[in-house]
Amino acid sequence: MALHLYQLSVDAHDHAALARWWADVLGWRVDYEDEHECNVVPPEHTDDPVDDTARWMTRRTSLVFAPVPEGKTIKNRLHIDLAPHIDQDRDAEIEALLAKGATRVDVGQTHDVTWTVLADPEGNEFCVLSSRDR
Repeated sequence: MALHLYQLSVDAHDHAALARWWADVLGWRVDYEDEHECNVVPPEHTDDPVDDTARWMTRRTSLVFAPVPEGKTIKNRLHIDLAPHIDQDRDAEIEALLAKGATRVDVGQTHDVTWTVLADPEGNEFCVLSSRDR
């Protein structure tokens, strides 16, 4: 038996602002927000029930942001990897992320790696991988 990776949860000081930031970065949308959580989903997401297991397993994962009082203090144990398509200018995508408030992060990576480590506005690390077509 396998389970579907339904959503990834992110603790945040300002959960709504961080959710909106990630929605903008991913081209997704906020579909629910209150004082306890903010849910970000792909644009094609619907709340329609899925009655077929095979279709359920292919449903895209969402992100949920929950408020916490403490700030981030150490490197993430789990992070998001973003990848541009080979038709996209990877460096331009990184510059766009920096313009939106991401920052460059040194986590000990060497100069010859094929990814760039950035952090979102609350310091959560994520990577921009080399361009891909699969």
